Amino acid sequence: MSTIAADTDFAVRPNAALAAAARGVPVLDVVVPVYNEQAALADSIRRLHRYLAEELPLSFRITIADNASVDATPVIAETLAEEFAEVRVIRLEQKGRGRALHAVWSASDAPVLAYMDVDLSTDLAALAPLVAPLISGHSDLAIGTRLGRGSRVVRGLKREVISRCYNLILRSTLAARFTDAQCGFKAIRADVAGPLLPHVADTGWFFDTELLVLAERAGLRIHEVPVDWVDDPDSRVDIVATAVADLKGIARMLRGFASGEIPVQAIRAQFGSRAGAPRSLLSQSVHFATIGICSTLAYLALFVLLRPLGAQVANLIALLVTAVGNTAANRRFTFGVRGSANAVRHQFQGLLVFIIGLALTSGSLWALHSVSDPSRAGELAVLVLANLAATVVRFVLLRCWVFHPRRTGVVTVTVGA
Repeated sequence: MSTIAADTDFAVRPNAALAAAARGVPVLDVVVPVYNEQAALADSIRRLHRYLAEELPLSFRITIADNASVDATPVIAETLAEEFAEVRVIRLEQKGRGRALHAVWSASDAPVLAYMDVDLSTDLAALAPLVAPLISGHSDLAIGTRLGRGSRVVRGLKREVISRCYNLILRSTLAARFTDAQCGFKAIRADVAGPLLPHVADTGWFFDTELLVLAERAGLRIHEVPVDWVDDPDSRVDIVATAVADLKGIARMLRGFASGEIPVQAIRAQFGSRAGAPRSLLSQSVHFATIGICSTLAYLALFVLLRPLGAQVANLIALLVTAVGNTAANRRFTFGVRGSANAVRHQFQGLLVFIIGLALTSGSLWALHSVSDPSRAGELAVLVLANLAATVVRFVLLRCWVFHPRRTGVVTVTVGA
């Protein structure tokens, strides 16, 4: 189990259990969004109530959020509310899981807010590890992950592939660091939800992703819990429609970050976060390309200046000098790493990447001179092409190895076994 954060300067929040006791409210409010779930609702709520009452030493509430159901769901929900004092029902006249969570979480008086899918696909044994760091104040949000080490998942190949592809897209486009955006098993502190929820625009399935991305950009701490999860064979989620909506949501957020419509700095300021926001693949690519152009021009200038020493010597010196400068510039501007911490390690790893670039460019020169006696212009043209190839390789290695988020600015703290 781990906590992912964008800021290494942690400020522990007040203990939620003490705050709830002082105000006479439940510590935990578990929301179960439902739409036409007459078949599963009663058994699931009774099972959830039994677990909370017997296994979790916390005061709790279960909120059934009815998203405009047109079957017997509302009647069953009201019956459950009469049966259990800890169960309440909130009726919404519009559909949308995100809409339900936004409405209930915004109005709840509990200091820790959670939600889970009505099918209870996630093993309830993960609930205590999920909410514990939120109650103590160690973390701000918590998510169940089906893709983390220690997770045990039973589902079809199609859903597995879609889930992994979606999270890969999130990492590539929105620089997401969490491992599972759509697992229906999450929790958040109310003092975090209050300032964050007004900025979450989605009312459907993308709500989770948008909330988590904004939380990361705000420098909040996200606790991940590996879960046991069994796919519901009767799930009525339209996978294609959901995937399309998610892709539209990603595009909307990218536009919002690029245009400033999503006020990241203002959101961060509400939490006192000081770390730089994670950058998307597009942003990193633009910075890297700009630095790469400058580095290539500097390299060519040095190569021409040092050419009297011989092509290979000139290439070695020019590439070495520009590699050091390139690594330093990318460290600061492309990947947002500040300070002197690990600077030596980054330069050393950058030099290893440099060796690969040297092999590409030197190999190109060797191949060129082995077949002909090229002109200076031809020599430069081959070097430019070789440097372009080396640049692509360099970006991939810098992004996925040297400056990978889990190596820079992401803290992993073991909080349980």
